[in-house]
Amino acid sequence: MAEIALQFDVAASPGRLLAALDTREGLTAWWSTGVERDGTDLLVAVPDAAQPLRLRRERADLERVAWRSVGPEPAGWAGTTVTWDFFDHPDGPRHTSLLLRHLGWSAGAAVAVPAVAGRWAELAVRLKDWAQSGRVQPLFVPGGHPHPGVHAEAD
Repeated sequence: MAEIALQFDVAASPGRLLAALDTREGLTAWWSTGVERDGTDLLVAVPDAAQPLRLRRERADLERVAWRSVGPEPAGWAGTTVTWDFFDHPDGPRHTSLLLRHLGWSAGAAVAVPAVAGRWAELAVRLKDWAQSGRVQPLFVPGGHPHPGVHAEAD
Protein backbone atom coordinates (compact mmCIF):
# COMPACT_ATOMS: atom_id res chain seq x y z
CA MET A 1 0.00 0.00 0.00
CA ALA A 2 1.30 3.46 -0.93
CA GLU A 3 2.43 5.87 1.74
CA ILE A 4 3.86 9.38 1.84
CA ALA A 5 6.46 10.13 4.52
CA LEU A 6 8.39 13.38 5.01
CA GLN A 7 10.66 14.09 7.96
CA PHE A 8 12.13 17.50 8.66
CA ASP A 9 13.55 19.54 11.54
CA VAL A 10 11.90 22.73 12.73
CA ALA A 11 13.44 25.39 14.98
CA ALA A 12 10.24 25.59 17.01
CA SER A 13 8.79 23.91 20.07
CA PRO A 14 6.22 21.11 19.88
CA GLY A 15 3.69 23.60 21.30
CA ARG A 16 4.25 25.97 18.39
CA LEU A 17 3.83 23.07 15.94
CA LEU A 18 0.67 21.92 17.68
CA ALA A 19 -0.72 25.44 17.22
CA ALA A 20 0.24 25.32 13.54
CA LEU A 21 -1.63 22.04 13.06
CA ASP A 22 -4.63 22.42 15.35
CA THR A 23 -5.71 26.07 15.43
CA ARG A 24 -7.38 28.21 12.81
CA GLU A 25 -4.63 30.83 13.12
CA GLY A 26 -1.93 28.24 12.52
CA LEU A 27 -3.64 26.36 9.69
CA THR A 28 -4.62 29.51 7.78
CA ALA A 29 -1.05 30.80 8.03
CA TRP A 30 0.46 28.02 5.91
CA TRP A 31 -2.24 25.81 4.35
CA SER A 32 -5.46 27.55 3.30
CA THR A 33 -7.31 30.71 4.24
CA GLY A 34 -10.47 28.61 3.91
CA VAL A 35 -10.21 26.63 7.16
CA GLU A 36 -13.30 25.92 9.23
CA ARG A 37 -14.29 23.46 11.94
CA ASP A 38 -17.48 21.39 12.08
CA GLY A 39 -17.32 19.61 15.44
CA THR A 40 -14.21 17.42 15.32
CA ASP A 41 -13.99 17.74 11.54
CA LEU A 42 -11.53 20.15 10.00
CA LEU A 43 -12.71 21.57 6.67
CA VAL A 44 -10.01 22.87 4.35
CA ALA A 45 -10.98 24.66 1.15
CA VAL A 46 -8.65 23.96 -1.77
CA PRO A 47 -8.87 25.00 -5.42
CA ASP A 48 -10.71 22.82 -7.92
CA ALA A 49 -12.64 20.92 -5.25
CA ALA A 50 -16.43 21.10 -5.17
CA GLN A 51 -16.32 20.93 -1.37
CA PRO A 52 -13.60 21.28 1.25
CA LEU A 53 -11.39 18.47 2.48
CA ARG A 54 -13.08 16.94 5.52
CA LEU A 55 -10.51 15.68 8.00
CA ARG A 56 -11.66 14.23 11.30
CA ARG A 57 -9.31 15.06 14.15
CA GLU A 58 -8.47 11.80 15.87
CA ARG A 59 -5.68 13.15 18.04
CA ALA A 60 -4.01 16.47 18.79
CA ASP A 61 -1.36 16.66 21.50
CA LEU A 62 2.34 17.41 21.94
CA GLU A 63 3.33 14.03 20.51
CA ARG A 64 0.99 13.59 17.52
CA VAL A 65 -1.68 15.22 15.44
CA ALA A 66 -3.78 12.76 13.44
CA TRP A 67 -6.54 13.37 10.92
CA ARG A 68 -8.67 10.83 9.01
CA SER A 69 -10.14 11.87 5.67
CA VAL A 70 -13.92 11.33 5.91
CA GLY A 71 -15.16 13.37 2.94
CA PRO A 72 -15.46 12.70 -0.78
CA GLU A 73 -12.92 15.37 -1.78
CA PRO A 74 -10.35 15.05 -3.12
CA ALA A 75 -10.90 11.82 -4.98
CA GLY A 76 -8.83 9.01 -3.49
CA TRP A 77 -8.37 10.56 -0.05
CA ALA A 78 -11.39 8.90 1.58
CA GLY A 79 -10.25 6.73 4.49
CA THR A 80 -6.63 7.90 4.35
CA THR A 81 -4.89 9.12 7.49
CA VAL A 82 -2.51 12.06 7.90
CA THR A 83 -0.27 11.99 10.97
CA TRP A 84 2.26 14.48 12.27
CA ASP A 85 4.59 12.96 14.88
CA PHE A 86 6.77 15.22 17.05
CA PHE A 87 10.19 13.99 18.19
CA ASP A 88 12.80 15.54 20.46
CA HIS A 89 15.63 17.24 18.62
CA PRO A 90 19.24 17.15 19.85
CA ASP A 91 19.38 20.97 19.76
CA GLY A 92 16.93 21.20 22.65
CA PRO A 93 13.30 21.93 23.48
CA ARG A 94 12.94 24.81 21.02
CA HIS A 95 13.64 22.43 18.13
CA THR A 96 11.49 19.54 16.94
CA SER A 97 11.83 16.77 14.40
CA LEU A 98 8.51 16.39 12.60
CA LEU A 99 7.42 13.27 10.70
CA LEU A 100 4.48 13.70 8.33
CA ARG A 101 2.84 10.52 7.05
CA HIS A 102 -0.14 10.21 4.72
CA LEU A 103 -1.16 6.57 4.56
CA GLY A 104 -4.02 4.21 3.82
CA TRP A 105 -4.25 4.84 0.09
CA SER A 106 -6.35 2.34 -1.84
CA ALA A 107 -4.71 0.58 -4.78
CA GLY A 108 -6.80 2.60 -7.22
CA ALA A 109 -5.83 5.92 -5.64
CA ALA A 110 -2.09 5.18 -5.48
CA VAL A 111 -1.57 6.88 -8.84
CA ALA A 112 -2.23 10.24 -7.12
CA VAL A 113 0.41 9.70 -4.43
CA PRO A 114 3.39 11.36 -6.22
CA ALA A 115 1.44 14.57 -6.86
CA VAL A 116 0.08 14.62 -3.31
CA ALA A 117 3.60 14.03 -1.94
CA GLY A 118 4.82 17.05 -3.88
CA ARG A 119 2.00 19.18 -2.50
CA TRP A 120 2.73 18.02 1.08
CA ALA A 121 6.39 18.98 0.53
CA GLU A 122 5.29 22.50 -0.52
CA LEU A 123 3.05 22.73 2.52
CA ALA A 124 5.79 21.46 4.84
CA VAL A 125 8.07 24.31 3.75
CA ARG A 126 5.33 26.84 4.51
CA LEU A 127 4.50 25.20 7.85
CA LYS A 128 8.17 25.23 8.87
CA ASP A 129 8.59 28.85 7.83
CA TRP A 130 5.51 29.96 9.80
CA ALA A 131 6.54 27.98 12.90
CA GLN A 132 10.04 29.48 12.82
CA SER A 133 9.38 33.05 11.69
CA GLY A 134 5.65 33.75 11.99
CA ARG A 135 5.50 34.61 8.27
CA VAL A 136 1.99 34.01 6.94
CA GLN A 137 1.96 32.48 3.45
CA PRO A 138 -0.91 30.04 2.90
CA LEU A 139 -0.62 27.90 -0.22
CA PHE A 140 -4.35 28.17 -0.97
CA VAL A 141 -6.42 31.36 -0.88
CA PRO A 142 -9.83 30.21 -2.12
CA GLY A 143 -12.88 32.43 -2.46
CA GLY A 144 -16.42 31.80 -1.37
CA HIS A 145 -15.97 30.72 2.24
CA PRO A 146 -17.10 30.19 4.95
CA HIS A 147 -18.89 27.05 3.91
CA PRO A 148 -22.60 26.76 4.75
CA GLY A 149 -23.42 25.20 8.11
CA VAL A 150 -19.86 25.39 9.40
CA HIS A 151 -18.61 27.35 12.38
CA ALA A 152 -15.77 29.74 11.60
CA GLU A 153 -13.76 28.98 14.74
CA ALA A 154 -11.17 26.19 14.37
CA ASP A 155 -9.44 26.55 17.75
